[in-house]
Amino acid sequence: MIRTIAWREFRSLFLSPLAFVILAVTQLILARLFLAHVNLFLMVESRLPTLPNPPGLTTLVAAPLLGNVGVLLLLIIAPLATMRLVADERHNKTLPLLFSAPISMRDIVLGKYLGVLGFFLVITALALAMPLALLIGGHLDFGMLACGLLGLVLLAAALAAVGLFVSTLTQYPAVAVMGTFGILFLLWILGYANSGHGLGRRIVATLSIVDHYEPFLRGLFSTANVVYYLVLTLTCLLFAVRKLESERVGA
Repeated sequence: MIRTIAWREFRSLFLSPLAFVILAVTQLILARLFLAHVNLFLMVESRLPTLPNPPGLTTLVAAPLLGNVGVLLLLIIAPLATMRLVADERHNKTLPLLFSAPISMRDIVLGKYLGVLGFFLVITALALAMPLALLIGGHLDFGMLACGLLGLVLLAAALAAVGLFVSTLTQYPAVAVMGTFGILFLLWILGYANSGHGLGRRIVATLSIVDHYEPFLRGLFSTANVVYYLVLTLTCLLFAVRKLESERVGA
């Protein structure tokens, strides 16, 4: 049942122009940024051998590109792609049909979640094809690239869960997109506010979604960062299930 719901949500995204617009705009932006990173590498390539530990293509091109994908997911793609997951069901008066179906709220939430997460993974795969194209004439650090990719997948999983939860709180997709954007933007700017000392700095560092993503881009794997994304994802999914269960009981 979860697989059926996930496939339905994934397919419904591509039945509307929204998914194709998101994919097209994202690829155009990332292609422009990718070429800018490559151009920067070519400008400094002749000076790299003089450095004690010269950065390579992965550090100067692939990692920044994955960082760009993360920012686009966080600020644009996640709010737009998740806004209709539950809000549209409520707006179109089809949510009672889901409540009356012989399936659990957990299955419904997981199905919708996996459907939109699949869309995020498509975007990730298309973006990954750009740095992999550099293998034609260069070398990549596959360990660092894999670590950055893991961080991006964990980030995408958390963003999808946040967007899904916010979508359960309203019947208006516009409200859902603004709510998701507001929460994710707050978690994003916390990384830039992380400049103090003591307890306040540690709290900010714990909550900042950026501070937990950047180490992956540098090839640094940390269990604490993985746990952060898993906790954020599972918490939002649990809240979404509880919200729908409370509505089902009251329906």
